[in-house]
Amino acid sequence: KEGTVLQKCKPKPKYVNFKEKMFDDLDKNWIQLKYDEYYGEKEQPFWIYQYLKHGSCCQKMYNQNTYFSLALRLKERFDFLRTLQIHKIFPGSSYTFKDIFDAIKTATQMDPDLKCTKGAP
Repeated sequence: KEGTVLQKCKPKPKYVNFKEKMFDDLDKNWIQLKYDEYYGEKEQPFWIYQYLKHGSCCQKMYNQNTYFSLALRLKERFDFLRTLQIHKIFPGSSYTFKDIFDAIKTATQMDPDLKCTKGAP
Protein backbone atom coordinates (compact mmCIF):
# COMPACT_ATOMS: atom_id res chain seq x y z
CA LYS A 1 0.00 0.00 0.00
CA GLU A 2 1.66 3.15 -1.17
CA GLY A 3 2.22 5.72 1.54
CA THR A 4 1.84 3.30 4.46
CA VAL A 5 4.53 1.74 6.59
CA LEU A 6 4.43 -2.02 6.37
CA GLN A 7 5.31 -3.34 9.80
CA LYS A 8 3.91 -5.60 12.50
CA CYS A 9 1.18 -7.03 10.27
CA LYS A 10 -1.34 -9.59 11.49
CA PRO A 11 -1.42 -12.46 12.08
CA LYS A 12 1.81 -12.49 14.05
CA PRO A 13 4.08 -15.07 12.40
CA LYS A 14 5.87 -17.78 14.32
CA TYR A 15 9.65 -17.48 14.25
CA VAL A 16 11.73 -20.67 14.18
CA ASN A 17 15.39 -20.33 15.19
CA PHE A 18 17.86 -20.76 12.37
CA LYS A 19 20.51 -23.44 12.38
CA GLU A 20 23.32 -24.55 10.09
CA LYS A 21 23.74 -22.78 6.72
CA MET A 22 21.07 -20.08 7.08
CA PHE A 23 22.30 -19.29 10.58
CA ASP A 24 25.88 -19.05 9.26
CA ASP A 25 24.81 -16.79 6.36
CA LEU A 26 22.85 -14.47 8.64
CA ASP A 27 25.58 -14.47 11.28
CA LYS A 28 28.10 -13.38 8.65
CA ASN A 29 25.94 -10.82 6.82
CA TRP A 30 23.34 -9.57 9.32
CA ILE A 31 25.27 -9.52 12.57
CA GLN A 32 23.53 -9.28 15.95
CA LEU A 33 26.01 -6.77 17.37
CA LYS A 34 24.05 -5.91 20.50
CA TYR A 35 24.24 -9.45 21.89
CA ASP A 36 27.01 -11.79 22.92
CA GLU A 37 27.66 -14.80 20.71
CA TYR A 38 25.93 -17.37 22.91
CA TYR A 39 22.76 -15.33 23.46
CA GLY A 40 22.61 -14.29 19.80
CA GLU A 41 22.82 -17.89 18.62
CA LYS A 42 20.39 -19.26 21.20
CA GLU A 43 17.73 -16.53 21.18
CA GLN A 44 18.31 -14.74 17.83
CA PRO A 45 16.62 -11.56 19.13
CA PHE A 46 17.61 -9.23 16.29
CA TRP A 47 16.39 -11.53 13.54
CA ILE A 48 13.17 -12.25 15.43
CA TYR A 49 12.57 -8.52 15.75
CA GLN A 50 13.16 -7.93 12.04
CA TYR A 51 10.95 -10.82 11.01
CA LEU A 52 8.05 -9.89 13.30
CA LYS A 53 8.27 -6.22 12.32
CA HIS A 54 8.79 -6.50 8.55
CA GLY A 55 8.56 -10.14 7.51
CA SER A 56 5.08 -10.34 9.01
CA CYS A 57 3.77 -8.17 6.18
CA CYS A 58 4.81 -10.56 3.43
CA GLN A 59 4.11 -13.88 5.15
CA LYS A 60 1.41 -14.79 2.61
CA MET A 61 4.06 -14.66 -0.14
CA TYR A 62 7.25 -15.66 1.69
CA ASN A 63 7.91 -18.01 4.56
CA GLN A 64 10.61 -17.15 7.10
CA ASN A 65 13.42 -18.85 5.17
CA THR A 66 12.47 -17.21 1.89
CA TYR A 67 12.14 -13.79 3.55
CA PHE A 68 15.67 -13.91 4.95
CA SER A 69 17.11 -15.45 1.77
CA LEU A 70 15.63 -12.57 -0.20
CA ALA A 71 17.05 -10.05 2.30
CA LEU A 72 20.52 -11.55 1.89
CA ARG A 73 20.25 -11.46 -1.91
CA LEU A 74 19.20 -7.80 -1.79
CA LYS A 75 22.19 -7.05 0.44
CA GLU A 76 24.46 -8.58 -2.19
CA ARG A 77 22.75 -6.64 -4.96
CA PHE A 78 22.85 -3.28 -3.19
CA ASP A 79 26.19 -2.95 -1.39
CA PHE A 80 25.58 0.52 0.03
CA LEU A 81 28.86 0.71 1.92
CA ARG A 82 30.74 0.06 -1.31
CA THR A 83 28.50 2.54 -3.16
CA LEU A 84 29.29 5.24 -0.59
CA GLN A 85 33.02 4.46 -0.81
CA ILE A 86 32.92 4.81 -4.61
CA HIS A 87 31.42 8.27 -4.09
CA LYS A 88 34.18 9.15 -1.59
CA ILE A 89 31.86 8.95 1.41
CA PHE A 90 33.50 7.24 4.39
CA PRO A 91 32.38 6.53 7.97
CA GLY A 92 33.53 9.08 10.53
CA SER A 93 33.34 12.16 8.30
CA SER A 94 30.57 14.66 7.59
CA TYR A 95 28.70 14.85 4.30
CA THR A 96 25.63 16.63 3.08
CA PHE A 97 22.33 14.82 2.97
CA LYS A 98 22.28 15.42 -0.80
CA ASP A 99 25.69 13.77 -1.27
CA ILE A 100 24.53 10.62 0.50
CA PHE A 101 21.10 10.67 -1.18
CA ASP A 102 22.65 11.01 -4.65
CA ALA A 103 25.20 8.25 -4.02
CA ILE A 104 22.56 5.74 -2.86
CA LYS A 105 20.32 6.68 -5.80
CA THR A 106 23.06 5.58 -8.22
CA ALA A 107 22.74 2.04 -6.83
CA THR A 108 18.96 1.81 -6.52
CA GLN A 109 17.95 3.97 -9.49
CA MET A 110 15.22 5.34 -7.21
CA ASP A 111 14.98 8.10 -4.63
CA PRO A 112 16.07 6.49 -1.35
CA ASP A 113 13.93 6.92 1.76
CA LEU A 114 16.63 8.39 4.00
CA LYS A 115 16.09 10.17 7.29
CA CYS A 116 18.48 12.01 9.56
CA THR A 117 18.47 11.07 13.21
CA LYS A 118 19.12 13.90 15.62
CA GLY A 119 22.01 13.13 17.91
CA ALA A 120 23.10 10.00 16.02
CA PRO A 121 26.76 9.11 16.60
